[in-house]
Amino acid sequence: MSAAAALADEGAPDLPDLDAVRAVLDGVMDPEVPVLSIVDLGIVRDVRAEDGVVVVTLTPTYTGCPATAAIRLDVARALDAAGFARHRVETVLAPAWTTDWMTDAGRERLRAYGIAPPEAGGGRAALLGQASPPACPRCGCARTEEISRFGSTACKALWRCLDCREPFDRFKCI
Repeated sequence: MSAAAALADEGAPDLPDLDAVRAVLDGVMDPEVPVLSIVDLGIVRDVRAEDGVVVVTLTPTYTGCPATAAIRLDVARALDAAGFARHRVETVLAPAWTTDWMTDAGRERLRAYGIAPPEAGGGRAALLGQASPPACPRCGCARTEEISRFGSTACKALWRCLDCREPFDRFKCI
């Protein structure tokens, strides 16, 4: 008898299907930007099983993000609804989250929603003050200006297109 079969016979906990867990997490939307899943946002750091318990590790976009508690609750509810009754959601702050962890699909969803996404790899440029102005998510024009460093949420800044004159949020590069 194999070691795995022996463990199963001894009542070892069933191993959860981690691909199915990841699929569930891909359906948990960010409460502040409801077109963006927490997977696309890049805050799901790890999915693993420990003694039959699903452990999901999250890194919030920033330490004081008010959506963190809501996201943890949404993850727990989604896992319960999908039949993963034994789970734990952990928060890890280091290394700090960066917009570089966002998926390309997530960036495109932001653009389609009317929010200028952070450019891929833009986190380092932003930290060094070398970030380029965003293109307008409505008309695509590159002539834009920042109106306010503070947008509709703490993770966004308010910008305006100089061609179509429409204001828009820009997801801040971190």
